[in-house]
This record gives sequence, structure tokens and C-alpha cells, in this order.
Amino acid sequence: MLGGDADALEPALAAHQAMLEARGRDLVATVAKVRALRADLARGKAPEAGELARLLRPAGETMAVAFDLPWPWGGERFELLDIRALTWIVGPLGSGKTRLAMRLAEALPDAAFIGLDRAADGGAAARARLDADAALKARVERATAWLVEEGASPSDALTVLLASLEAATPAALVIDMVEQGLDQPTQEALIAHLRRRVSRERPLFLMTRSSSMLDLGEVGPDEAILFCPANHSPPTLVPPYPGAPGYEAVATCLAPPDVRARTEGVVAWRPAVYEAS
Repeated sequence: MLGGDADALEPALAAHQAMLEARGRDLVATVAKVRALRADLARGKAPEAGELARLLRPAGETMAVAFDLPWPWGGERFELLDIRALTWIVGPLGSGKTRLAMRLAEALPDAAFIGLDRAADGGAAARARLDADAALKARVERATAWLVEEGASPSDALTVLLASLEAATPAALVIDMVEQGLDQPTQEALIAHLRRRVSRERPLFLMTRSSSMLDLGEVGPDEAILFCPANHSPPTLVPPYPGAPGYEAVATCLAPPDVRARTEGVVAWRPAVYEAS
């Protein structure tokens, strides 16, 4: 009888299947990018150095990053040794997640931090970028059309976000509150779109407090959750399983968009230090 042995093998087989599926997604994404680069070459457009560097990275090579944590931590060493295609950054107000995100963007090679000011002036900077790059504009329009079919609402916030997500460079993006300015159907369509497109060749780090963006029951095998505790202990990786260390703390930081709207624009601040008189 193999019943007991089969039960014992099931977790290992499931993990192996997930790994193969992740590699398959990476391969599909790489093939699509090679095709796009060849099409650009046929039109006389040379690829950028960053694009070629990502394509030449050996298959299976993992990205890693290490640095000393900034304030509000005490300079502890932080290491992320296996960067997934999609890493969520979660934490309560004042936990330091924005500072962690900015430091990640500084430490990662060829990375960019996309802050909350991205939609300033109705996204004028992003729209000027699209007007100057016909290929990027076409990709954004295609992505927008797909999202609208899935229930999303067109908006300046969505266009600005897609202008960064659909660009060929930089090699990694760190995005502050990815859900900013997006209603619930748009958030749900966006995360479905990202999970179809994301790969380790161009990892995404997304800060969020929305349960529509980060549904803990839908976290895939090539995703990770970085949690910043309220007590400013070093950020930790939290497995997306009930009962795992930190899972409940992550869950309490997430809420539907209508609840999140009540704290829209609320930020934590560092109090001034006064000398005793």
C-alpha cells in the first residue's frame, strides 16, 4: 500500500510543480522580450544596455541584496538572498516600510523608486514620457485595454502606474502604495495583470495596505511578503499561511479599499527631540 507514502510525497511534489511553473513563466516572459527586441531591431531601434543585461543573466540565477537598515532601525544588517518576482512590503503606519522601500531601490542595481508623487499634475510627467515613446505608449494602451475588459476604470493614477510598469527599464521597480488612486475593481484587475506578466528578470517590490492587491489566499510561489513590525524590529519574510509566524500581523495591516480610504494620506512622522530645560 502506497497511501501513507503518497501523502508524504504530496507536499514535495507540489513544491516541485510550483518551481517548474515559475521557471516556465520566466521562460515565456523571456521569449516575449526577445521577440520584442528583435522587432525593435527590425525597425532600427537598438536595445538599451539594461535590457540586454537582464536577458544575458544565466537561467536560474537569483538576485540578492544586503545593506544596513536606515532609521527607524538601529543599523542592523538586512539581507534578502532570493529575490522573488513579486515582493510585497507590508507594515503598520510608522513601521518604516517607506524608508525600507527607498533603501531597497538604492541598493538594487538599476532600480527605481516610484513614490506617491507619481500622479502630480495629473500625471503630466508620465504623459510626456508616453508622448515621447510611441512603443511604450502602445504597450500602456494595450495593458489599459486588457485591464478595462477585466473591470478596471481608466484614470490618471492607472496610466502613470502603467507607464512605469510597461517601460523596458529600469531592471527593478519599488512602488510606494501601489493601490493609490485605484478603486477596488481596478486593483483586482491590476494584480491579475501583474501576476501574468511579472518575472524574476524584472522584480517588483510593492508596498500595500490593500487586501484587494494582496489577498493572502492568492499569494503565488514566486511571491514574498516582507513585514515591517511596529516595534521596529528588523523586517522579516512572512510565509502566506495561517499559523505562520507573522501571518496574523500582516493580515491586520490589510483592509479593503473602502476601509483604506479612511486613512488615505495619513503618514507617520518623527517627533522633534527637545533638550530638557
